Amino acid sequence: MLRKKTNGVARRPQRTSILSEVAEKSVDRRAFLRGSGLAIGGLAAIGAMGGTVTRANAQSAANEAVETIKSVCTHCSVGCTVVAEVQNGVWVGQEPGWDSPFNLGAHCAKGAAVREHAHGERRLKYPMKKEGGEWKRISWEQAIDEIGDGMMKIREESGPDSVYWLGSAKHNNEQAYLFRKFAAYWGTNNVDHQARICHSTTVAGVANTWGYGAMTNSYNDMHNSKAIFIIGGNPAEAHPVSLLHILKAKEQNNAPLIVCDPRFTRTAAHADEYVRFRPGSDVALVWGILWHIFENSWEDKEFIRTRVWGMDEIKAEVAKWTPEEVERVTGAPGQQLRRVARTLANNRPGTVVWCMGGTQHTNGNNNTRAYCILQLALGNMGTSGGGTNIFRGHDNVQGATDLGVLSHTLPGYYGLSGGAWAHWGRVWGEDADWLAGQFDSIKDKDGKDTSLQNLKGIPVSRWIDGVLEDTENMDQPNKVRAMVLWGHAPNSQTRGKEMKTAMEKLDMLVVVDPYPTVSAVMHDRTDGVYLLPACTQFETRGSVTASNRSLQWRDRVVTPLFESKPDEVIMAKFANKFGWADRLFRNIEMDDAETPNVESITREFNSGMWTVGYTGQSPERIKKHMANQHTFDRTTLQARGGPADGDYYGMPWPCWGTPEMNHPGTPNLYDMSKPVSEGGLTFRARFGVERDGDNLLAEGVYSAGSEIQDGYPEFTMQMLMDLGWDGDLTAEERASIDAVAGAGTNWKTDLSGGIQRVAIAHECAPFGNAKARAVVWTFPDPVPLHREPLYTNRRDLVVDYPTYEDRHDYRLPTMYASIQKNDFSKEYPIILTSGRLVEYEGGGDETRSNPWLAELQQDMFVEINPRDANNLGVRDGAQVWVEGAEGAKVKVMAMVTERVGEGVVFMPFHFGGHFEGKDLRANYPKGADPYVLGEASNTAQTYGYDSVTQMQETKATLCKISAA
Repeated sequence: MLRKKTNGVARRPQRTSILSEVAEKSVDRRAFLRGSGLAIGGLAAIGAMGGTVTRANAQSAANEAVETIKSVCTHCSVGCTVVAEVQNGVWVGQEPGWDSPFNLGAHCAKGAAVREHAHGERRLKYPMKKEGGEWKRISWEQAIDEIGDGMMKIREESGPDSVYWLGSAKHNNEQAYLFRKFAAYWGTNNVDHQARICHSTTVAGVANTWGYGAMTNSYNDMHNSKAIFIIGGNPAEAHPVSLLHILKAKEQNNAPLIVCDPRFTRTAAHADEYVRFRPGSDVALVWGILWHIFENSWEDKEFIRTRVWGMDEIKAEVAKWTPEEVERVTGAPGQQLRRVARTLANNRPGTVVWCMGGTQHTNGNNNTRAYCILQLALGNMGTSGGGTNIFRGHDNVQGATDLGVLSHTLPGYYGLSGGAWAHWGRVWGEDADWLAGQFDSIKDKDGKDTSLQNLKGIPVSRWIDGVLEDTENMDQPNKVRAMVLWGHAPNSQTRGKEMKTAMEKLDMLVVVDPYPTVSAVMHDRTDGVYLLPACTQFETRGSVTASNRSLQWRDRVVTPLFESKPDEVIMAKFANKFGWADRLFRNIEMDDAETPNVESITREFNSGMWTVGYTGQSPERIKKHMANQHTFDRTTLQARGGPADGDYYGMPWPCWGTPEMNHPGTPNLYDMSKPVSEGGLTFRARFGVERDGDNLLAEGVYSAGSEIQDGYPEFTMQMLMDLGWDGDLTAEERASIDAVAGAGTNWKTDLSGGIQRVAIAHECAPFGNAKARAVVWTFPDPVPLHREPLYTNRRDLVVDYPTYEDRHDYRLPTMYASIQKNDFSKEYPIILTSGRLVEYEGGGDETRSNPWLAELQQDMFVEINPRDANNLGVRDGAQVWVEGAEGAKVKVMAMVTERVGEGVVFMPFHFGGHFEGKDLRANYPKGADPYVLGEASNTAQTYGYDSVTQMQETKATLCKISAA
């Protein structure tokens, strides 16, 4: 429970007994340190030793050299540097990176404990299979042979789409890229990762507003913010080190901090203004703020005129959201929102921060676009201290998304069109017909064969429907029969009860992870389950992309422990088994038959990722930045002298052109005050040049030094010829361009980088100079609308703000109106929402297996408002049943608190290992069960998916609570 210890004597025996029961030995802090020989440095040591600092023994320290190796924390997306201390090949201690401009010598609880992630005794130590209800140890050779033979049999019988390859936000960039390429060579777009269920609505909404779907500025740039507006985010717990940067702006600039959240979080405790609002009413809340901005003419009219398209349509919608209507829908008082609007107007530039509280809704794409429109109206885009600072969740969820581990695109957001496959086929040196032949096809409406190569795959949020849905309702020939969960926690997904059923219907379930995850136990299977021990990121090397788009390099800290293997090696083993390893690694150097060279993988994606500028960050440049962190300014992130002079730390993408161009990276997207060659940028011209006769290009504004002093479209070879700039191309560049499409070659498909180089030489953005679009005509709601959640207790609002009609997308039918038409609120009157804790990460398997973290948070719980608790007869600390509106229920501890408002309850989503009241500890392989188990909140979470991306809805459903 998150509460103060009443006294140390009472709590210590309880905690020690819980962990001792699991580990069969005491894990008292001092005893653990003595028993393991653990030596932790700095702040972590003070915490681990109960605040005692002991004298170092210089004599013993001098006997053996201790090597220090830099890595990056494997939890959230801040990108904190970890300095590992290694002695005789053993990781014996760690320090936070004092030179890192991101963490500045700080760590959160999770970061301070990452050594245990690698050396943890609860890890999966060798390959295993479940046979006759028992876990049996097997060799890697047997595992690859059996799994490979089973998959090839399924492929032959049901096609390649019957095997689902679920990737990971924990992969480094090289592994993520190789995983997406691997799925392409297998012949399926049924590949995805965690981004689908955390920020896919952000990527879609933001990219369709101004060009790129990423955090526009950086944690550090918030030092320059004059106001900070956080909605649906709790960085104090989800990204604790980010709070250093937020609080610096608050203290240094006297920047007001506004936090909008249904729950009074630890972040809200720092706020100057806390706005409590009803879950699922984000659009109404933002429109309520904009109503005051427009009513008082506080918008930036010149910015809107020159750089925004469609704001008049937004104004027409916002006009409907009077203070009275906003309060009716959101619960937030009109006078408070007027105060918020005035604060934002008077303190510019301000930044907007959001996380999964805003994304995980059936209209999540509307939420993210509304946040963007607020910033466009205020003129806060493309400026230091402004922007939309979208805090990503996992350590490399940004990079894995950029590298295309998604069911709807290839690496670099190229999509799945014929042109996209042709581009990557050129990068891979692959025969287009052979690659196309790997894919299955379906009959279209006219009875013609249509290749599934160009059709979006099933997203991870819906893989269970790939197993359970009738095939006549699916856009693929057969159901999913084998599921590969490669670095993914299934308890992070909704509809847990149906997931259990889906797992039991599979022919084969394969789990590749350093820890077994709840995939090993949440089903009743007696066979057909394989557990393959992957290395942690500390046992391999490669690049990782922080939330601000900076790339950092992890050096290997220790060699693979136990029988674990790096993910890239496991992929190579499968590729060899399937018979196309020679094709997959055609342009990638191999350290041996099953070990791809990581730096060579980096160079391959450098050669193809022109869209988002993952082309200039060679391994050598990234490593140079890591080695010289001390030379980078803590606010601007620009190196002041030293080997990387002028570069921005990590070369945040886009880092245009080839590494030889030496582009410094782009610290703040769309900032026209700098030349493009020095990190400046315009809004991207990705939506055409006009719409209904209106100009979509920028009006008379341009980045510093641009030779085109107005808006302009994206660059092509034809455009270079029309401008007379084609003469700037080298003979080699021209030959490469001619080999693609001659004059029709554009900046995204020119493998030489010549078009980008020439455009930037004339200080123009390769992707053009356009207006942001406030209206996205290709989306279900071109103007963002408030729509009631599928499961809403406000039946009075359903008539005015209904959900969508049922739809079909991503190969599957998706229900909306057919659910919302039913009134569940009488039996399930309480709104259920979920979120993070500071102690745990994601599905929690690795962090709940860490004794330092497990001691801090031992109980799964539900937060209940005191009035609701009293009406239900529930006392603080009592066991209760939380039953979701689809009938699934979880048994958890009640935490009675004012953090949540009346009629709302909150549960964290990091727990697993219990299922509807049953303890599943005995189902884990011996010695691999996490110290702390608990119910998964998502067991009780219900159906609901975003209309554009299939993001799951976890922040606004219904439940009922009763005493257990």
